[in-house]
Amino acid sequence: MEEKMKLAPDAFEPVSKKEALDDEKIVAPSRTFVQDAWRRLKQNKASYICLWILVVIGLIAFTSPITASHPNESHPNYANLPPKIPGVNINGLNGTSVVAGKRVDAYKQNNVPSKVHYTLGTDYLGRSLAQRILRGTLVSLLIGLFATLIDLIVGVGYGVVSAWKGGMTDIVLQRIIEVISSVPNIVIMVLLMLVLKGGMLPIILAIAFNGWTTMARLTRAQTLQLKSQEYVLAARTLGESTFKIALKHLLPNLSSVIIIQTMFTIPTAIFFEAFLSYIGIGIQAPTASLGTLISDGQKNFQFLPYQMWYPALMLSVIMIAFNILADGLRDAFDPRTARR
Repeated sequence: MEEKMKLAPDAFEPVSKKEALDDEKIVAPSRTFVQDAWRRLKQNKASYICLWILVVIGLIAFTSPITASHPNESHPNYANLPPKIPGVNINGLNGTSVVAGKRVDAYKQNNVPSKVHYTLGTDYLGRSLAQRILRGTLVSLLIGLFATLIDLIVGVGYGVVSAWKGGMTDIVLQRIIEVISSVPNIVIMVLLMLVLKGGMLPIILAIAFNGWTTMARLTRAQTLQLKSQEYVLAARTLGESTFKIALKHLLPNLSSVIIIQTMFTIPTAIFFEAFLSYIGIGIQAPTASLGTLISDGQKNFQFLPYQMWYPALMLSVIMIAFNILADGLRDAFDPRTARR
């Protein structure tokens, strides 16, 4: 027989009551899901910068009724003035322009008082381009936000009901989505413009008409996965109503999908509004939007390119910032999708 192993008498020593046991001590700080997502978002420098860019643009746009209170005030004598920033002697920002091959001071030629200057120049009616861009950004953001709000309310509710009920209800609701998705937005927009006679409302309704279908499909897919989870089954067994289960269990777990899809929907709605206004069936004059400003600037682009460049730059910054932020939020809320 093999000799049994014998332990030395001092192999085990009693632990003093004063000694602290750190075997199960958690070193990392305790964070909630939102705090952890915020930490990951801040680590994504590009998305974090884009977040603050959008915050600044939003603050400037929503305060424009105060800072840019007269966007439609015209001064025909000051028409087509180039940008001028006092104290800046850089071509393109010093109020000079090239006429017949020579650079001249456009403000002196038009007898503009020395105290009057336009940071981004004026349009063909002598209206301040800076004020119109600020007001146009506000209009575009409002249309995007309201259209997305309708998308959020209708799409999330529709998707949850479709997945939760299942069976024939789910089949019928999904066929309705397919029918609605097959109708072009342009057709809806033209019909609404004929009925509602222009303005922001027909554009919002046209964007929201079939924009919610993507949100509904994503919400339905996630709800189908969540409805079979143990905590949902436990809640149903304990007699919780469907509304309370959706409010307490489904919506919190759907929040990441909803937030990410919302951040992709807003720039899509803004771009669609700009496109409609650019081709002349969206926001109508004299109301400013980024689409109408780009359309007006394009007419004089050969001689006065700044009239188109500045609103186009604003639209591009908004679109790029929203898309980069949405990409960062996707990685922050679902680390499995993060690029390694």
